[in-house]
Amino acid sequence: MTKPIGPICNLDCRYCFYLEKEEMFRQEGRSPRSSWQMSPQLLEQYIQQYIEGQNVPEIHFAWQGGEPTLLGISFFQKAVELQHKYANGKIIHNALQTNGTLLTPEWCDFLAQNRFLIGLSLDGPEYLHNMYRVDKAQQNTFDRVMTGLQLMKEFQVEFNTLTVVHRHNARHPEEIYSFLKECGSRFLQFIPLVERRAHSPLPSPDGPLQIQFAPPPHKERNLEAVTEWSVLPEDYGDFLITVFNRWVQSDVGEIYVQLFESALGTWLGEGASLCVFRPECGTALALEHNGDVYSCDHYVYPKYRLGNLMHIPLAEMAHSPQQRSFGREKQTMLPRFCRECPVLFACQGECPKHRFTQTPQGEWGLNYLCAAYKKFFTHIDPFMKRMAALLRSGRSPAEIMHEHTHMRPAASTGRNDPCPCGSGQKYKKCCLLNSPKQ
Repeated sequence: MTKPIGPICNLDCRYCFYLEKEEMFRQEGRSPRSSWQMSPQLLEQYIQQYIEGQNVPEIHFAWQGGEPTLLGISFFQKAVELQHKYANGKIIHNALQTNGTLLTPEWCDFLAQNRFLIGLSLDGPEYLHNMYRVDKAQQNTFDRVMTGLQLMKEFQVEFNTLTVVHRHNARHPEEIYSFLKECGSRFLQFIPLVERRAHSPLPSPDGPLQIQFAPPPHKERNLEAVTEWSVLPEDYGDFLITVFNRWVQSDVGEIYVQLFESALGTWLGEGASLCVFRPECGTALALEHNGDVYSCDHYVYPKYRLGNLMHIPLAEMAHSPQQRSFGREKQTMLPRFCRECPVLFACQGECPKHRFTQTPQGEWGLNYLCAAYKKFFTHIDPFMKRMAALLRSGRSPAEIMHEHTHMRPAASTGRNDPCPCGSGQKYKKCCLLNSPKQ
């Protein structure tokens, strides 16, 4: 994951954990105010090392920020030129994440011509999106985002949507899913918002406290309270189940939800495509604008700095003992409660960043979203098994929409009994409610 402009952004999203990195880099003396752009020398070194360091036929670049479009089209034109220079017969793909507010016809023409995949941040309908996604003047951004989205459609730019699921929009899953479909999004990503406030924020030399979010947990107890915008576990579980029920009834093969696609890979025995659901992590490094490389996008803290690309080869940092240890700890630090969980194969303890609560037995290291994932993965189990079986037999998983997509209860299952799908809800509140009418 490449951040060619670091944390610099034209928005001031109230929940953004990355904006405060600007202060961190300044405090460390690693980024003076005039150098928030990846230099031409660093850009070339990165592209060359990234391509040559992977013995695969296709190379994927992921450009993020901050807001990468602040760099202007010329920066990415140069990046594409360098990719062609060092491709050596390999196929190059580019993905760029943006808030969409700075997109113009010129931008969209460039993105379409060079086949960039755009990840557009969109948190739902206007009143939900504007709740936290505001600009530096604290003005709403929804209309500007939708203008950018319309331009991408006109220029046939391939895009997906990235929706941060927070305390408020988590309670509107049906509305958000319908809205994203109406916008023309066919590839949906849902990102749970979980942030903690630090007990002792780092002071800014210019006055007010700036660094307020707690670093990821690491072999210690973490008692910081979650922010008021962090999603509640039960709400997130219900959000995922509600969206899944809509998707499995009518949209399989037409709408691609990243989490669902990743889960299907797990049930097929091929492993999750999302790093948070893999047994180990450590392959998703983050490259900052100044060449610093960190263990992960969520671990851009001094403790997890692996080195600088201009001094240490990227491949060497990626395979360093420090990074390998970082990746293994995801599995070795799982509490016993997780290791004995029936959905561990699907969850794998999720992201270590979120492991700051206690198990029922009092052991530290339980994921804050444990209840959500246990409920969700239990609920989707029969559907995933069926879709996996369809694929193994050479058929389309979309056929599940023409079957009875909800578990049929035993004859003795009453309306107030636990639903046989394992969701933890009463049958009348779950599969009976959603089952096809006879």
